[in-house]
Amino acid sequence: MKPQFELSAVLFDLDGTLADTAPDLAAAVNKMRSERHLALAPYDHLRPYASAGARGLLGAGFGLTPDDDNYEAMRLEFLTHYENALCQHSRLFDGVTELLGLITDRKLPWGIVTNKATRFTRPLVPLLGLQHANCVISGDTTAHSKPHPAPLLEAARQLNVPAPNCCYIGDDLRDIQAAQAAGMFSIAAAWGYCGQSEPKHWQADLILNKPTELFRFLA
Repeated sequence: MKPQFELSAVLFDLDGTLADTAPDLAAAVNKMRSERHLALAPYDHLRPYASAGARGLLGAGFGLTPDDDNYEAMRLEFLTHYENALCQHSRLFDGVTELLGLITDRKLPWGIVTNKATRFTRPLVPLLGLQHANCVISGDTTAHSKPHPAPLLEAARQLNVPAPNCCYIGDDLRDIQAAQAAGMFSIAAAWGYCGQSEPKHWQADLILNKPTELFRFLA
């Protein structure tokens, strides 16, 4: 499917879209479980929640919600464990390096818009080999995080391109909601974590099953 507009920039979510960070996020949960002498949670159970950050992973690993009295202490503990082993097993998804090379060859700027806080994004991006991104917007760069459109609009501003001339690719419903609210072309990354709902229900403009399928979009 070719875009019916002039594509001026490509924006990506990070966790579950460009990079498979679930192994390290799940490891932080299981370190907490191990320290409490609990059985390790199966990786396949934790993986779908990786894009939901601490809230999703603590829910999957401990049945916690933000309303629980000890949630904040557990959240801080989880984030500390994750920060201490930030990129042990995380890697780019197959095809991402080739895709970014094609985007660069097309002389299109590309950027990252993630809900991950700057304290994690700043060291993780170069560890993953993504330091050549033209902009990196973290979850605390603007006053709001996704699904609010503010982070995506800030990325467009930093790239000096109109928001309607951007596409945004993400593996979570809130990514699609943010793109739609920002007036961007929305692409669901079905190779990612996708949470508890299927991308076909998100009303994205396009669904891709692997990164290299975007080649047709850029051709």
